[in-house]
Amino acid sequence: MGSGSTRAATAAAALLLLMLARGGESVSFWLPPPSAGVGGEGFLGGASRYLTLDERWMNQTLDHFNPTDHRQFKQRYYEFLDYYRAPNGPIFLKICGEASCNGISNDYLAVMAKKFGAAIVSPEHRYYGKSSPFDSLTTENLQFLSSKQALFDLAVFRQYYQETLNAKYNRSGADSSWFVFGGSYAGALSAWFRLKFPHLTCGSLASSGVVLAVYNFTDFDKQIGDSAGPECKEALQEKNGTDLVETFASYVKDYYIGKFGASVASYDQQYLKNTTPAIAESAYRLWWYQVCSEVAYFQVAPKNDSVRSPKIDTRYHLDLCRNVFGEGVYPDVFMTNLYYGGTRIAGSKIVFANGSQDPWRHASKQKSSEELPSYLIECKNCGHCSDLSGCPQAPSNIEGDSSKCSSPEALNKVRKQIVDHIDLWLSECQEQGHDKEPSLGSRWNIATI
Repeated sequence: MGSGSTRAATAAAALLLLMLARGGESVSFWLPPPSAGVGGEGFLGGASRYLTLDERWMNQTLDHFNPTDHRQFKQRYYEFLDYYRAPNGPIFLKICGEASCNGISNDYLAVMAKKFGAAIVSPEHRYYGKSSPFDSLTTENLQFLSSKQALFDLAVFRQYYQETLNAKYNRSGADSSWFVFGGSYAGALSAWFRLKFPHLTCGSLASSGVVLAVYNFTDFDKQIGDSAGPECKEALQEKNGTDLVETFASYVKDYYIGKFGASVASYDQQYLKNTTPAIAESAYRLWWYQVCSEVAYFQVAPKNDSVRSPKIDTRYHLDLCRNVFGEGVYPDVFMTNLYYGGTRIAGSKIVFANGSQDPWRHASKQKSSEELPSYLIECKNCGHCSDLSGCPQAPSNIEGDSSKCSSPEALNKVRKQIVDHIDLWLSECQEQGHDKEPSLGSRWNIATI
């Protein structure tokens, strides 16, 4: 390959990696830049990236598994009622995941809420953003950071908000029809919430829901290579010339840091060991703790035809976990999958959606069934959480605009299928006694999407 074409291929490959891998962390999902949520790109073309930025608070239990521990912390959440068909409309619970939750984003969920006349509420994940129980994020203090505790947070929040809504509309004992949404790790939480608390939600959407904990996640790089194509893949595998290194470095600086707004600080293990990071930067240490204690997702090179250095192996990740968090922190992937079921999750009324170019789909449920439908959005730039965010994932697409997808029809088809499931499962909730006073006619009288 000539130097010009090689440089172009390297740049294209760098772009692909940044778009598909949600940033450059070896394990971490993409985390938003510290400034995300207010100012800057918060308003695009007169339309807000967020439906609301108004913070609300509730008291949350620190340890749901110890009835003698009565400690609590303040959990932040958001509420958006502009589309709510009060008082009988459904409640859409949007789970915030492994980052500071700075508002309710204006993605495709907003479109669905408007169609269904739903309220949207969104609690921040424990420890992230402003919902941290401790000022110092020592390993000892992080012992209450887990998906299991987070699921009980959601159950408690659901009860709290239902009572708040009943008081607001002077309804005693009413139980709304709830539906849970989440993307990526939050997509896994959405599926797991329906699995563990089926009586608290009519169903769940697991957008790119990574329900399978994976120790050595070699399928990640295999997908990167397949999505990149032969020319880009070859460029990714070389990187042995100064011009290639400079090209890649320039692209990271201009796009990854400049346009994408991400940080490279989390590559520094000394940085990760900081137990008192600023709120905007704490997510890196927090997610690494969840990686090192529960889900792994160690992105290591496959044995053959890899695009990743073989030096980034299992030992590299285990050494990082030990160096940053000390002895005894280890991802028990077997127990995580035993507890939730992995891709053999035995729940019902959970819809999974994945983008064909997303390497994370190999940790999601891709085999469809009647109770657990799964859809693959097939297009050249359909990646992580495309069903909610549109294409590409960043920068934000207002209302999850599908027009930038290489095949908008493919995305819109899957969205229609998702809406049909939500419509059916909400109507079944209604038949079972939820929303005792609705006068909505056939199903939820939603408009055609």
